[in-house]
Amino acid sequence: MRIQLLSDLHLESEDFDPRPAPGADLLVLAGDIDSTWFGYERFAGWPVPVLVVAGNHEFDGRDLETAWPALRERCAALGLTLLERETWRWTAPDGTRLRVVATVRWCDFDLFGPRERPRALRAAVYFANVMRARRDGRLFDAPAVREEGLACRRWLEAALAEPAAPGERTVVVTHFAPSLASMDPRYGAQPTTASFCNADDDLLPAADLWLHGHLHCRFDYVVAHPGGRTTRVVSHARGIVAKGETEGHDPLRLVELV
Repeated sequence: MRIQLLSDLHLESEDFDPRPAPGADLLVLAGDIDSTWFGYERFAGWPVPVLVVAGNHEFDGRDLETAWPALRERCAALGLTLLERETWRWTAPDGTRLRVVATVRWCDFDLFGPRERPRALRAAVYFANVMRARRDGRLFDAPAVREEGLACRRWLEAALAEPAAPGERTVVVTHFAPSLASMDPRYGAQPTTASFCNADDDLLPAADLWLHGHLHCRFDYVVAHPGGRTTRVVSHARGIVAKGETEGHDPLRLVELV
């Protein structure tokens, strides 16, 4: 079973033409595809099912309360499946039974623990100003992002606590990263990193595969758990050409679930 994974395309400003990857069974869009939403039209009529998990920039200049139903309606009109705090089940052409557990999983700023949370929240002011998003008419500032992040975490923990059906594989899709292991090496472990990664390492054992975006760099690593289980974590973000982030990005790369 093979997944084409794309995220952080930023089609509102980047010149990129997405194409279906030969041999893919499923396309996962893991957020920050286009802050204007117009770029989602490029995925209409895609030859395989398309799953969408929103990124933070999908809400730039919008109010979350009205943006969510509007984005869901737009995706549905294009034949795409938007998932937010939802589980999607599907059987691939090769017979692989899939359980996809998906949410933005906004950051809760606890990446470095509660003692470092105030510093992480202060560092996040810049990102809130860039987004200019609102929630119920109020600025979607760092404390509000934390509230959303904690709600996502509670849902995700509960969803993963439910056992998969016999023979079913579990794939988690989030926009924000689940571990400090996915930090951007250009910046390292600093307060702003808590705006990109969460400390969801304790949830990894419940997933066979965890897909994410948000950081404009690429990762593919395996986390070993007691008892011999493993979780593969993959990010295949494209990023910004002007920053050199797209070098080495293969938009046709497939992530195989074995």
